[in-house]
Amino acid sequence: MNYLEQIGKNAKKAFEDLKDVKHKKIEKVLDNYNQSLKKNTNKIIKENLKDVKNVKRKNLVDRLILNKKRIEGIRHSINEIAKFKDPVGRVLESWSRPNNLNIKKVTTPIGVIGVIYESRPNVTADVAALCLKSGNCSILRGGSEAFYSNKLLANLFRNNLRKNNINQNCVQFIENKNRKIVDKLLSKMSAYIDVIVPRGGKGLVAKVQKFSNVHVIGHLEGLCHIYVDKTANIKMARDLIVNAKMRRTSICGAVESVLIEEKALNSHVKEIINALLNLGCEVRVDKKINKIFKGKLKKATEKDWRTEYLDAIISIKTVKNVEAAVEHILKYGTMHTDSIITQSKKNAEIFLNGVNSSIAMHNVSTQFADGGEFGFGGEIGISTNKLPPRGPVGINQLTSYKYVVSGKGIIRS
Repeated sequence: MNYLEQIGKNAKKAFEDLKDVKHKKIEKVLDNYNQSLKKNTNKIIKENLKDVKNVKRKNLVDRLILNKKRIEGIRHSINEIAKFKDPVGRVLESWSRPNNLNIKKVTTPIGVIGVIYESRPNVTADVAALCLKSGNCSILRGGSEAFYSNKLLANLFRNNLRKNNINQNCVQFIENKNRKIVDKLLSKMSAYIDVIVPRGGKGLVAKVQKFSNVHVIGHLEGLCHIYVDKTANIKMARDLIVNAKMRRTSICGAVESVLIEEKALNSHVKEIINALLNLGCEVRVDKKINKIFKGKLKKATEKDWRTEYLDAIISIKTVKNVEAAVEHILKYGTMHTDSIITQSKKNAEIFLNGVNSSIAMHNVSTQFADGGEFGFGGEIGISTNKLPPRGPVGINQLTSYKYVVSGKGIIRS
């Protein structure tokens, strides 16, 4: 039996075992894991330093680093996840038919969830906790750049499962670094994996699209936009855009393109762009905006409108109106997160109804595209699928449902 198939069989067995585990015990595992993270903080940082020293793509460093503050952030997420009520077995709807047929729509676990992700080791802890809390088992394939961090975080979780007499294979981390493992995970594991969640860049997206024969909850690119119209408060626009770009440039909720209404150029554009330049952000603009800056800024090309930089770089374009902004986003966006800054209720409505984003915002920084900020405790990813689940995927989104039908010997005529 090959390596992956054994992992798949382990996961299926663990999922069956998990059905008999009381929810209080799952909460205890998460509490124990939280304490393990605190106790092993220095060890986690030491393993993480191995990854940071080995990383070749320097723009990944910010996503990769684990320090005391970030480990506390992980612990906070685990704590919030643990507090949620059991999402399994909830009655979503119930009704009776004229023939006395009683129907209930009841939540169920999905099963085995495979997650393929890059760079961010906090995903290991979040996914393991979210899947277990929602009655699911997880198979984790983190990027090789975070190998040591991910391995330790996963092993600490498994230790606490074992400590509580729960099958440790509820969480499994794939230690084989061979890239072909991902191809096989997508194409050869449908007998064992119920859902695949990809979290990464274009290369991973292309691979998923090519190989996956398992249902995908797609966390693909985060090419996020902000549109500024002429009614936007200038200070608000400046502060929101600076935050959306520069708070953390490497996350999927960082804004990559700003669209400014033509009639707002003279009043708004200098304030916004100068604030970005002062913080060391490279700004790429179209001809109209560059004319205001006397040709001193870098010219944006067609490629810029399609680029998720994940860096201190932003593209800014002039558009005629809100309809043109929506048209641009529909053409270049990735259905992740898009925001409008405006005081016009009419324009806000046109924008929010017009974009196909999984998260549409009004006067809010795109950096709030995050399960923790939504009150989900954490997230397994942000789904950009058109079909549900969409947006941040927390424990309630990691359940399916079934219809439970009852009656007293009802026969259909």
